[in-house]
Amino acid sequence: MDNVLIAFLLTLFAGLSTGIGSALAFFTKRTNTSFLATSLGFSAGVMIYVSFVEIIVKARESLTLALGAELGEWATVGAFFLGVLLIALIDKLVPEVENPHIARDKEDIKNLQEDNLGEENELLRMGIFSALAIAIHNFPEGLATFASALSDPTLGISIAIAVAIHNIPEGISVSVPVYHATGDRKKAFIYSFLSGVAEPLGAILGYFVFRSLFSDLTFGILFAVVAGIMVFISIDELLPTSRKYGKGHQVIYGFVAGMAVMALSLLLF
Repeated sequence: MDNVLIAFLLTLFAGLSTGIGSALAFFTKRTNTSFLATSLGFSAGVMIYVSFVEIIVKARESLTLALGAELGEWATVGAFFLGVLLIALIDKLVPEVENPHIARDKEDIKNLQEDNLGEENELLRMGIFSALAIAIHNFPEGLATFASALSDPTLGISIAIAVAIHNIPEGISVSVPVYHATGDRKKAFIYSFLSGVAEPLGAILGYFVFRSLFSDLTFGILFAVVAGIMVFISIDELLPTSRKYGKGHQVIYGFVAGMAVMALSLLLF
């Protein structure tokens, strides 16, 4: 039960960090884009390293126990690409203009506001649809964070921090257009905050759905799917967004640092 509570709290922390992005958009005069770029690269490094070195290994071990060596290997690979397909389909269903995975900073939104010459409804629509899109994306992320933390709290902490970092610019992408459209910081913050609630909801649903079905087979499939989701998010979202905000080799430095920190944490704990 203690692990369940820890896993839920970590998922809650990761999801509600969209509110941090919203606060940064309002209370800092200028976003430190270099730090943001390095942090996003760091987050991608953590996710990709832990997916291939730890999570997929745990998945293969469980599926091998359940299905045997050869079939377990095939099931691991299949479930991994099922996770990639799942998050890719979710991404595909979100219109590009509202897709939070399309890197957008505050200057982009200010330019949009000027181009629309006061068309507040268009900006409000962008903010609301961004919130919905982020909520949809955060649902499987919540399941991924929760499942990882449930298996290994130390691993869960690393993943929760990585997910939290990448949720910060998503919070900005929701709150800024809503604020420009309505002039209401409270409303903008609430939309941003609520978009992150889907993450703990994903954790709760995952727990109740898989609790009664928990076995080596379901555990292995779930973990391989989680690895696929995290790798896709890193390649499709974190690295491109980091490239947009960063300069020179900041993305690579952050990425390698993320892998190194994750490797050390796995060795030490």
